[in-house]
Amino acid sequence: MEVPVTTIGEIVGPGQTVRVGDREIFCSEAGAGPAVVLLHGGGPGASGLSNYARNIEQLARQFRVIVPDLPGYGRSTKRIDQSDPFGDLAAAVGGLLDELGIASAHLIGNSYGGAAALRLAMDRPATVDRLVLLGPGGIGTTRALPTKGLSALLAYYGGTGPSREKLAEFLRDYLVFDASGITDEVIEERFRASIDPAVVANPPLRRPSGPSAPRTLWRMDLTRDQRLREVTQPTLVIWGAQDRVNRPAGGRMLAETMPHCDLYLAADTGHWVQWERAELFNSLASTFLAARS
Repeated sequence: MEVPVTTIGEIVGPGQTVRVGDREIFCSEAGAGPAVVLLHGGGPGASGLSNYARNIEQLARQFRVIVPDLPGYGRSTKRIDQSDPFGDLAAAVGGLLDELGIASAHLIGNSYGGAAALRLAMDRPATVDRLVLLGPGGIGTTRALPTKGLSALLAYYGGTGPSREKLAEFLRDYLVFDASGITDEVIEERFRASIDPAVVANPPLRRPSGPSAPRTLWRMDLTRDQRLREVTQPTLVIWGAQDRVNRPAGGRMLAETMPHCDLYLAADTGHWVQWERAELFNSLASTFLAARS
């Protein structure tokens, strides 16, 4: 069932802010059962609730759904370690689970959040039960020129700075295959979030530059980490066949590298699978996460 963004607050309630180290992480919850953490993507103006608005209600029928705003986004502290962004995000998610008293959880990660989920499975494997990765980032990103979609994302805060026009182009031309669901209201909500002064001063996802760039690039290519072959958690990778942000070839690479990884390639679908193909995603994710073996 697809849930409009405007009604999601009725499902999750007011949410809470959790202190994790020297940062505050805002998160919302819905449902009961095994814990499932939804990690959003890194596009301008992203947040947990906006990324998963069409999925939370369905998942909450079987699981305790936890939806954080990753550091740098939404109502969380606007700061990440640019020298090791995925490692820093993984540490924040692991710290959030610790503070909530959750020993282990299923992780669902879209794009940037998918890379964070995968890195957490490498860094703290006992914390992660099952993984659902949606067009995850960090999969061979340094081996070829960026896609046009990724270039548009990384350039959003550069040049003339953020604008509705740049955001509309990214969302409608690159994030989805069928742009009919990207309404003016969706663009306006994302744009307002993207121009938070704290975000503009220190964008969480940008083209690496400066003395730390080589190390940053290495850290943002998870395929260089030999531990990828040791991620033994059951994993479902769902990738839009028409993804113009992260290349779908990354899905086959993960399936061939990780010991227990299934791959689903969604036809006529872009980078935002959980939004564009909500019914398909909800069914696949719920069934996979509920499996016992």
